[in-house]
Amino acid sequence: MTLLSEDQSVRPQPCRVPEPGKHISTSLHQYSTDYIGSKEDYMDSGESAVFGAVEPHRRSRSRLILHGLVMFGREFCYAVEAAFVTPVLLSVGLPRSMYSLVWLISPILGFLLQPIIGSASDYCRSSWGRRRPYILALGILMLLGITLFLNGDAVISALISDRSLRSIWAIVVVMLGVVLFDFAADFIDGPIKAYLFDVCSHQDKERGLHYHALLTGLGGACGYLVGAMDWGHSMMGQLLGSEYQVIYFFSAITWGILLTVHLFSIPEQPLGKLSDSSSPSTIRLLAAHSNGYGALGKEPISPVSPVVPASVPDLRPRSFSALGEANSVTSSAKQPNKEAQKRMTFRSLMKTIINMPNHYRCLCVSHLLGWTAFLCNMLFFTDFMGQIVYKGNPYAEHNSTSYITYERGVEVGCWGLCINAVSSALYSYVQRILLPHIGLKGLYFVGYFVFGLGTSLIGLFPNVIATLILCSVFGVMSSTLYTIPFNLIAEYQQEEEEQLKLQGTNESQRGSGVDCAALTCMVQLAQIIVGVGLGALVNIAGSVIVVVLSASTMSLFGCIFIALFIRYVK
Repeated sequence: MTLLSEDQSVRPQPCRVPEPGKHISTSLHQYSTDYIGSKEDYMDSGESAVFGAVEPHRRSRSRLILHGLVMFGREFCYAVEAAFVTPVLLSVGLPRSMYSLVWLISPILGFLLQPIIGSASDYCRSSWGRRRPYILALGILMLLGITLFLNGDAVISALISDRSLRSIWAIVVVMLGVVLFDFAADFIDGPIKAYLFDVCSHQDKERGLHYHALLTGLGGACGYLVGAMDWGHSMMGQLLGSEYQVIYFFSAITWGILLTVHLFSIPEQPLGKLSDSSSPSTIRLLAAHSNGYGALGKEPISPVSPVVPASVPDLRPRSFSALGEANSVTSSAKQPNKEAQKRMTFRSLMKTIINMPNHYRCLCVSHLLGWTAFLCNMLFFTDFMGQIVYKGNPYAEHNSTSYITYERGVEVGCWGLCINAVSSALYSYVQRILLPHIGLKGLYFVGYFVFGLGTSLIGLFPNVIATLILCSVFGVMSSTLYTIPFNLIAEYQQEEEEQLKLQGTNESQRGSGVDCAALTCMVQLAQIIVGVGLGALVNIAGSVIVVVLSASTMSLFGCIFIALFIRYVK
């Protein structure tokens, strides 16, 4: 971590510098009150510790890959949902005018709760860490959602014989599964990214995001590949009942195993352990911070040790929020005015996000435009292939030629999305080659522009071969959305730390949970926009071809916004 410098006029000069390795700690929890020596020796060792390395340890490639495997599992399940959600909903009888509204409930909940959970995880005091309890809970919700989504129709058909009643309950159960899965799958991205930021150095954050993008692409490819196969006539299909049960079997096994691997990939230091091992001097240091964006207001905490100067350097790892540290150290010291601190509320957190620096706000807007364009295309692409490219009918009788043709289009659409996922994994390597030449802003612009151009060609020329070839541009956008904005956040945070060091101020850093949550909120907001607007557009146009044209338009608007408003980072 880049340390914050202090005013040289008020900082006491150390009498001596300890020999390397004796009293210099590499993390905050090593500053123990068990140190034996004089007050002067204690202060000297503290000074040396301040100017020692406090950034998290470098992580091996294998650890980063194990950490990123959760993105493989998440995208595997996401691919299954993206490929089959519209066909499944239409097959159980959901009217065409309502099928985009299924996306509204989950993103509305996510948009309201995502910032709360993201910021709350910054000061979670679980013995298992700050992020992993949230990741585990959301992972279980994902599993429950995909269970209802893929098995709901079969279960209701077995329990209810009346056809009209069975159709109503099938729609309700399948929609509930979609909402649960979509809510948890969108929500879980923020804690996963914050977990990576917490346990990795700045260089490892970039490597970790690269592996996340690579494994996201591979997971999506495998998920779409499973969806593209005809499991209904296979041995597994006959054994488990239908192709949906086979796909559910692969999804549940993949997600369960990889989520477990992720949760045990890299140790996460809990805040409780941090506070228990903090010295009184350290408590005073942490209490001296002022409030800033991402740190909620709190009452002043009385000094614990009078020997520590009022102006002190920041001891925290970059990803720790000021709120989390204040809660942990005051709990340890049993401050009498602890209850006077302001508790987190939705209103205060929204005020925090609204008052974020302008370059963060612009990044959120561009992320919103990108995800709106991406979801317009991805959520309805298999339906587009079935209805527009193959000219099938999802409302026809299930044994009719028109419906079989539609199903064939859906399967081919899965192959197209598989191409998208493979190109996403490959493009993650291309990004590393292009980065030194065009920078993060250039990569951001290229991703939006290529996607907008490709989707416009698909909409204008809905040919099977041309569409499958152009599916590769979807992967460029996917890799861009999953990596570039978070890389920009890491660069912005590092830049701010360097500026604070030069200015000699002690302004508190934002928790990475707030920043990641603000970005992830844009995904939910994009889903709300798509859910409200796309169904109406399809009804007005009378054709689902409008979905790819809408995606192209939003992406090109995003290009213009990036060129004009996203701040360049060297």
